[in-house]
Amino acid sequence: MGWIIEKRKGCSKRVGPVEGETRGKKIQLKRRGARMGASLSNLTEISGAGPGLGDIPESCVACVFMYLTPPEICNLARLNRAFRGAASSDFVWESKLPSNYPFILNLLPPETHRNVSKKKDIFAILSRPVLFDDGKKAVWLDRVTGGVCVSISAKAMSITGIDDRRYWSWISTEESRFQVSAYLQQIWWFEVDGSLNFSLPAGAYSFSFRLHLGKYFRRLGRRVCNYEHTHGWEIKPVRFEISTSDGLQLSREYCLDEHENVDANGNGKRSIWIDYYVGDLIISSLEMVQVRFSMKQIDCTHSKGGLCLDSVSIMPTEMRNGTRKHWCG
Repeated sequence: MGWIIEKRKGCSKRVGPVEGETRGKKIQLKRRGARMGASLSNLTEISGAGPGLGDIPESCVACVFMYLTPPEICNLARLNRAFRGAASSDFVWESKLPSNYPFILNLLPPETHRNVSKKKDIFAILSRPVLFDDGKKAVWLDRVTGGVCVSISAKAMSITGIDDRRYWSWISTEESRFQVSAYLQQIWWFEVDGSLNFSLPAGAYSFSFRLHLGKYFRRLGRRVCNYEHTHGWEIKPVRFEISTSDGLQLSREYCLDEHENVDANGNGKRSIWIDYYVGDLIISSLEMVQVRFSMKQIDCTHSKGGLCLDSVSIMPTEMRNGTRKHWCG
C-alpha cells in the first residue's frame, strides 16, 4: 500500500496509509455535509430560481401544522423562523390537546403549572405521566396522537386475600409503571375488583389487564422467571368484566396458561407481560364516567397461583390497533 502526501500552504507532509485513509474519509463526510446544508438552504432561502419555504407566511405554516403530529411539528420547527414561530403557536397546539386537558391539569399540584400559559408547554407537561389518587393511578397524553391514556395500579384494586402473606405479596420492579406489582403464590378464591371515576373525551377506548405468569427477577444482570407456584390457570378460564355508569357491560374469558400455545422455547404465555383485552368503552360526551372492572376465577375445586398483576389500562382504540398485541383475543 502506497503513502499519501498531504499538501498544505508552504509545506508538505508524508502520512501513513491508515492515517491518510482516515483523513480522506473525514474530508468526504465534510463535503457531503456541506452539500446537504446547501440543499436545505436552497429550500429555506430565496434563490434566483424562485421563492422557497422561507417565503411561506407563518399563518399558512400553522394551518399545515394542524394536520401533523407533535413530533413532526417539532422536527419542522428547525427549518426557519416562520416554521419555528408556527410550531409555538397556541392555535396549533390547542388542536393537539384533548378537550378534557383542564381536568387533567388540575390533577397536578398548582405550583407545577401556575405560570405555564403556552399550549405547547401544557402539552409537554401532560405527555408525561400525571399521578393521582395517592400515586395509584396515572394519566398522560400520547406524544404522537394526543390521545388520553389511563393506567390503574394493582395498589388501587380490591384483591381478595391481599393482606395475607400466605397468598399475596408485593414485589418491586422496574417493569411496572408504578414500580410495584402484586404476586399471587396460591389461592382458591381468586377475585380482583376496581373502579375509576374520570372525565374522558368522547371516543372509543380499549380496556385491558396487564398480567404475567411466573415470578420474575434479575440474576447477574439477566432477567429470570420462576414458575414454582404457577399452576391451575389452564384448568378453567378467568372471567374479565367491565361496566360503566351509562349502562355498558362487557365480559371476556381467557385461559391464562394454555399448553397448546407455546413458542420455540416451550414458554407459551409465560415469561412475558400480556395485555388481556376485555373490550371497548364508548364515551359519547365529555363528562364524568364511572368504570367498574373485575377479574375472577372462583371455582374452588382447584387452587391457582404464580401470577403477577400489574395494572389495568384504558387507551384510545386506534392506539391499540396500531401496536403489536400478545394474546389479546
